Amino acid sequence: MTTKKLMDAALELAGLQEMPQDCDIVVPSDNIKKVLMGVDMDTAELLLAKELGYDCVVSHHPKNTNPDMLKLMEKAHITKLATLGIPKNKSQKAIKSKLEELDYGRHVSNSRRSESAAKLMNMAYLSLHTPADMIGEAIVQKHLDEKFANNPDTNLDDVLKALEELGEYKNSARKPVIRVGSKDSFAGKIYVLMSGLTGPGAAVLKQYFEGGVGTLVMMHIPEKDAKELREHGVGNVVIAGHMSSDSLGMNKIADKWREMGVEVTMMSGVVEA
Repeated sequence: MTTKKLMDAALELAGLQEMPQDCDIVVPSDNIKKVLMGVDMDTAELLLAKELGYDCVVSHHPKNTNPDMLKLMEKAHITKLATLGIPKNKSQKAIKSKLEELDYGRHVSNSRRSESAAKLMNMAYLSLHTPADMIGEAIVQKHLDEKFANNPDTNLDDVLKALEELGEYKNSARKPVIRVGSKDSFAGKIYVLMSGLTGPGAAVLKQYFEGGVGTLVMMHIPEKDAKELREHGVGNVVIAGHMSSDSLGMNKIADKWREMGVEVTMMSGVVEA
């Protein structure tokens, strides 16, 4: 099995035609039999993989240095908000400050740390972010849509309980929580927002509410954004969980690879259903 075939299978599951900027075949190989896969896989995990006889390591969180990665975030949220009726020029301006904040952090990061280790060890190495997030986002949206299709009085407590019907949330040490709103708050239109690189900031999240969303279901949110949204006094935010939400898509991709004849072991944050 080749690293390209592994990547192509993941892209196909997510409905993508090409590799997003937050994915990469960092070190390619054409002889993959055993994969060690996790949410965060760095030098320590590469060494562990080598010691245990794996020939490929897959990290969910990006390990590549693509300078256009932040463009993925901008495009994703502008596109999503456009479907809710928010003009592109408005959402573009709202996301500008978040992009600048992230760019400061990326500029000082040690972006080639794990890449250099993988190359020295001659260990096949992939980063696989957006495809897994898109798969997980679709799973959760479908589950909640079907669960509450005929229940206009759905509240946030109902949403929490519905999320825990999915194995990754049920088995996670950190259960879904309400960050904006309360258990008896009406959910309204539920929108699952789990792809797009990372959280876009309060200014952009407010626009989802302006577009008619009542409740955002997300992986994570900074305290300062949750506080600002509470003061905004319009919508609700349910945090499903970071590792557990990442695991939804990662598990589906791993299952596909196993069907293709590759042995896959999960670790480093992946919650198995």
